[in-house]
Amino acid sequence: MQQQNKKQILLVGNPNVGKSTVFNALCNKKQKTGNYAGVTVSSHSGNYTYKNEEVEVVDLPGSYSIYPSSEDEAIFSKFLLEGQKDFAGVVYILEALSLKRGLLLFQQIQDLGVPMILVVNQVDQAERRGINIDIDKLSEALNIKIIQTNAKEQLGIEAIKEAILGNDFAKTGKPSFEVPAEHKDFLNKVSAHNQFENDYKAWMSLSVGADLNKLDSAADLITDSEAKSLVPKRLQVQEVVRRYQNIDKVLSNVISKKPQFKELLTEKLDKVLVHPFWGYVVFLFILLIIFQSVFFIAEYPMNWIDELFAWLSAFSGEHLPEGPINSLVSQGIIPGLGGIIIFAPQIGILLYFLYLLEDSGYMARVIFLMDRFLRPFGLNGKSIVPLVSGTACAIPAVISTRNIENFRERLLTILVTPFMTCSARLPVYSIIIGLIISDKTIFGIQYKALVLLGMYLLGFIVALLSAAILKGFIKNKGKTYLVMDLPTYKKPLFGYDLKMVLGKVWEFITGAGKIIFIVSIIIWFLSYFGPKQTADQFVAKDVELDHSYLAKMGKAIEPAIAPLGYDWKMGVGILTSFVAREVFVGTMSTLYSLDDDAPEGKVIDKMRMDVKPNGEKVFSFATGISVLLFYAFAMQCVSTIAVVYRETKSWKWTGLQVVMMTGLAYFVSLIAYQILK
Repeated sequence: MQQQNKKQILLVGNPNVGKSTVFNALCNKKQKTGNYAGVTVSSHSGNYTYKNEEVEVVDLPGSYSIYPSSEDEAIFSKFLLEGQKDFAGVVYILEALSLKRGLLLFQQIQDLGVPMILVVNQVDQAERRGINIDIDKLSEALNIKIIQTNAKEQLGIEAIKEAILGNDFAKTGKPSFEVPAEHKDFLNKVSAHNQFENDYKAWMSLSVGADLNKLDSAADLITDSEAKSLVPKRLQVQEVVRRYQNIDKVLSNVISKKPQFKELLTEKLDKVLVHPFWGYVVFLFILLIIFQSVFFIAEYPMNWIDELFAWLSAFSGEHLPEGPINSLVSQGIIPGLGGIIIFAPQIGILLYFLYLLEDSGYMARVIFLMDRFLRPFGLNGKSIVPLVSGTACAIPAVISTRNIENFRERLLTILVTPFMTCSARLPVYSIIIGLIISDKTIFGIQYKALVLLGMYLLGFIVALLSAAILKGFIKNKGKTYLVMDLPTYKKPLFGYDLKMVLGKVWEFITGAGKIIFIVSIIIWFLSYFGPKQTADQFVAKDVELDHSYLAKMGKAIEPAIAPLGYDWKMGVGILTSFVAREVFVGTMSTLYSLDDDAPEGKVIDKMRMDVKPNGEKVFSFATGISVLLFYAFAMQCVSTIAVVYRETKSWKWTGLQVVMMTGLAYFVSLIAYQILK
């Protein structure tokens, strides 16, 4: 058998040039692509084998320059500079519509002596705009092999693999950046002192300042008079200006544009979709359509799942031997798992719409639209990326704040992002809205969809208000600005997005399922056993739910939760859901299945008909609103708490966030119930 060789290559480029799409195509990975900067906040790696050669592809965060301005750009620069001996070369992705911008970083890396292959992506988009790129002339001018691709359609991917196999990586013979004459003597001194291979590395050691503190510093060689003319930021500006002058000369010979080319669909759509008034109207309308679909389309598969688990519960109850195992499986585990899996269709529909909006390029417009709103609240325009991501899950959203350069704006974003309505809240919202809101419609839109939209908007509004309050307590360290390119609108990859959604839904089922499985066993154990009834008993077995250890525990915390309108069962649900919010639904499903006094039927029907000892409905309108508000604001997610600590490296801010959110959740729920009861 022939022995395989293995090489490592880096995937590099500006944000939003299709880098992650190329990575997915090469490695057959499911890394989600996005149309805004900051989506790839840390390096990802994958492998593929081509003609008996195994290749590890490292997808670095997108960056506009070799000089880092944020934490994810620092990851990019350190990886690129410190690991040169480990990788065979860089595959640099350049977008055909943004050649000038992309060539800045390309030439910086090329001048460092890194071997590269250049990929020009989305040439078809440029041609549709009447822009013709002479690839042969560009290749000659840059002295590098160029591959044309349309990564979304998988065109050119084979050529990239072939070029990597053939080691077509090329180093530049002559640096494109000429060091200014006034600095040359000093650069020679720095270069000799640090034994740099080329002048550009010496230049970088001066220009990078303290941003990359692991680079060899030339500070010891600088006299006081030289230091005045060697301010890092000024050197960077000087370099950028010179590089763009050089790039303009190159591009003037390779790009031609058809005169009076007709306006494209992108320009026509943007007149409405980013309009200062109509843009927001359209955005709200799209949200309403999504939430209506979450309830309407998901109703059928949810009924099928509900009937399947009811059948499984009855089947296991009839066929397993009488005893604890029968009770555990038929009334504990199966109803607990069914209670959470039933919401998989709703989560899938919500994610599918979000993926389609990302793929189409519309989400970038949303970021652009929302930017102006964030400034008065102390947030950076880039904060909208984690805030939008938070509607799926707070964990990657908190990590994506690494894209924000300013300390205060990043910390504020981390602290308020968990207020955004994540997918784990959806099962709780869905079951409570189903219990207290009628099926009536207005203009064809269900009341339930309007309430769900309201819950999402509430999370966003509270996040902004919290940021406005917190900004007074966190010291400011300068301002940053949102700089982003709006991508052209593209036809979404419907099939690929569906595949992505199925993967995410499966992750939700298996991830939440493991927790629900364990919680169901604990809930069943505490509800099956109770304090001894006779002197010869150690514990009482197969007791009624009201006499179980679980009831004792729930009733012990009842004084604290009764003012919110909750009974002991809901108290148990809130306690168990501290691990993850969706556990509340699984816990309630298990509890109501174990309750012998509850009438037979669906769990939601049992919850709807349940009454307190005083005859009041357990899930009244007042109680339901109280629960919705509690889960809108409470932290209730151990994983998010852990990620917040990892990103802030501070127990003070992590603890403040937990106390702030839980305190707010309790107070608002209390006020709501006392007013509405």
